[in-house]
Amino acid sequence: MQRPSRFLAALFLAASGWSATVSAQPAATPPTPAPAAATAPAAAAPAGGIQSANIFEVKPEASADPKYAGQTNGERAKVQPGNNAPMWRQVGSGVTGYSSLPKSEAPEAGNLIQPFVQYPGSLLTNAGEAWRQVRNNWLIPYGGALLLIVVGAIALFYFGKGRINLHGAETGRKIERFTPFERSAHWANAIAFCILAISGIVMAFGKFFLLPVMGLTLFGWLTYLLKNMHNFAGPLFAVSLVIVFFTFVRDNMPSRGDIGWLLKGGGLLSGKEVPSHRFNAGEKLVFWGGVFFLGIIVVASGLVLDKLIPGLIYVRDTMQVAHMVHAVATVLMMAMFIGHIYIGTIGMQGAYDGMKTGYVDETWAREHHEYWYDDVKAGKIPAQRSEPAPPSQTVQA
Repeated sequence: MQRPSRFLAALFLAASGWSATVSAQPAATPPTPAPAAATAPAAAAPAGGIQSANIFEVKPEASADPKYAGQTNGERAKVQPGNNAPMWRQVGSGVTGYSSLPKSEAPEAGNLIQPFVQYPGSLLTNAGEAWRQVRNNWLIPYGGALLLIVVGAIALFYFGKGRINLHGAETGRKIERFTPFERSAHWANAIAFCILAISGIVMAFGKFFLLPVMGLTLFGWLTYLLKNMHNFAGPLFAVSLVIVFFTFVRDNMPSRGDIGWLLKGGGLLSGKEVPSHRFNAGEKLVFWGGVFFLGIIVVASGLVLDKLIPGLIYVRDTMQVAHMVHAVATVLMMAMFIGHIYIGTIGMQGAYDGMKTGYVDETWAREHHEYWYDDVKAGKIPAQRSEPAPPSQTVQA
């Protein structure tokens, strides 16, 4: 029975000795600094690479330099790495940079941003932005509004007054109004004009009424096709316009009755026909205003846009001015020709037959172009001008 007692006594003594040992240790004292030679070496700075820094603690600030605004891009990079403001300031001011393209072929290849200009209807800004302002703020809204007004006015006239019909019965006797050559020239010009007008309207206004309906992909393919048709139909229109001008210029010269016809509005509102020669004053206005005056402007500006005029330096401002002139002239031409197309198709009975077959009825000639009819009856103008002449269909003078 002594062994357990001895074991417990030994365990008690061991515990007491451990506690005494712990209690007997002196209190911890701060370590004495080691000699300078024995201190650990400081952490070495990283070799190479980008070192982080708080931009708010960089001293002195880069803008504190009195010549801060005039620094070159290299000088700015030393105090503000990545800040390329001097370079972009030069780009924005139109400074010419380096370009490997030959000057003769690309005279402004080194200029990313054009210098400041002020086109009619734009603010004083760089030329590219000024052109965009003219196009989006003036040409598109006002040009589209003009075309809609003309179409709306014609629709109101048609549904309000109806078609201009003959007052008398047709006689069955025909007068040759247009020869085959005249009709060929007119139809070539008319077809080219329709291609140009439709493609131009889609390219300028299509995103407002076609893009939401057909989607981006189909609209993109459509405009791509129409753009190429526009470029190819342009020269055809120019050539046919010259032929049309010299073909019909003689009969479009001012003559008696033109002023009276204009003052009475051609009798469109009164319903009473106003005498005129082969072409009335309204047709002469379309000829001289649309075919001649606007035709020259449209063709000249279109040839510039197609880069078909030799010797001309094709830079951006040249193309911008040509586009604005072309847009204004074409919208005015379309507005004039819409009325001409209306009268020549559904607006007047028998008018389309004259351009389709070349012949008009004697009643039509007498009612719409009385002076011309009188000259035919008097023998001053042959009733049949092309060969061979169908004897049974001509008016005997």
